[in-house]
Amino acid sequence: MRILHTSDWHLGKTLSGYSRMEEQEEFLKDFVQLAYSNNVDLVIIAGDIFDSSDPPPKAEAMFYNTLEQLSKNGERLVLVIAGNHDNPNKLVVANPFTKKHGIIVVGKPKTIVPEGLYGQHYVKNSGEGFIEIDVNGEKAVILIVPYPSEKRLNEIVVDNINGGQAQSYVHRMRTLFQKGSEKYRSDTINLAVSHLFSSGNELDCISLGKNCFIPGKYFPPKAQYIALGHIHKSQIVPGTNNRARYSGSPIHYTKQHLDEKKLCLLVDVKVGQDCSVTELPLKIYKPIEIWSCDSVAAAIEKCELNQSKNCWVYLRIKTDRPILNMEKNKMKSIKNDIINIFPVFPDQSLLDENFDPYLLAEEQNILNLFKAFYLKRTNNIANDDTIALFNSFMEEV
Repeated sequence: MRILHTSDWHLGKTLSGYSRMEEQEEFLKDFVQLAYSNNVDLVIIAGDIFDSSDPPPKAEAMFYNTLEQLSKNGERLVLVIAGNHDNPNKLVVANPFTKKHGIIVVGKPKTIVPEGLYGQHYVKNSGEGFIEIDVNGEKAVILIVPYPSEKRLNEIVVDNINGGQAQSYVHRMRTLFQKGSEKYRSDTINLAVSHLFSSGNELDCISLGKNCFIPGKYFPPKAQYIALGHIHKSQIVPGTNNRARYSGSPIHYTKQHLDEKKLCLLVDVKVGQDCSVTELPLKIYKPIEIWSCDSVAAAIEKCELNQSKNCWVYLRIKTDRPILNMEKNKMKSIKNDIINIFPVFPDQSLLDENFDPYLLAEEQNILNLFKAFYLKRTNNIANDDTIALFNSFMEEV
């Protein structure tokens, strides 16, 4: 059986308010072509189809049009699960129509998929969280675990002392996989698909809000391939003998880790044998670039030289004064798709040298955040009196 594994499309996602749907449309066209050119039997989309629980109509249209093309009028089976960004109830609304096209959509853990004909293939057996399928004469058992939040698993919140909540979550997931793997047989291809955080190290298994890392060793040992979504970097989960893999997102959605390659995974698997995985590289449809310039004049010149370049731009400009709005407007009028213009001051007392304006707020020093906020709102550097006032407020909080 030949499988094409992808995840984390995040259709409808924006970059600081700029739509990425043109890039997403290009990817979807290429992905469909990959399914056809590689004679894929089964497509697995491992969650986070959309970027929000209420995606824009165009994003939904892109998704369903792509499913229809992938299914090839029911000749190819497509399996879709919900991720944490998806609305599981909304995702399955079209099931009565997708079924005839050979598309299986699962929104929640423990879902029982109706048995019967899906396009030209069969769901021969099913129960809570698993299906047995017949695809082109090959049988496969698939454990299906859409995003397993504590709420979706009906978790009982336990005492958080000594990591009790994390242990409860991990224990629940381990039990879920153990029970599901009882459905595996020696005469079937045995697979699993989920949308979750996983780590090879049990010490990483700490509660992160309502998320938790699942140690790789807790995945079903008899699963020949485990298709995962949730982490945007393509990677193998340690401790799984290369059986569990994240396909990663098909597009760079932030300025972090821009050197990471984007791909989807082609998996060949036979009964009783180790799977073979081939990485299929994807294009970078519109790259995110970080331009560092030594002055405002140099930044304007760089914008002029790269005026027609198709890319998103973060500009970091060395300056000893705030950048004027007229200067920012000039740069943006020359080069489209400038996401942010950030001044880099020689005075390191203004912002810590480790300050990164694109990191999450919780990863920043609070004073640096205030200085950056003040600069953005007033276009002026916070003086000593302003900083002292801020510090006094913080002492009272």
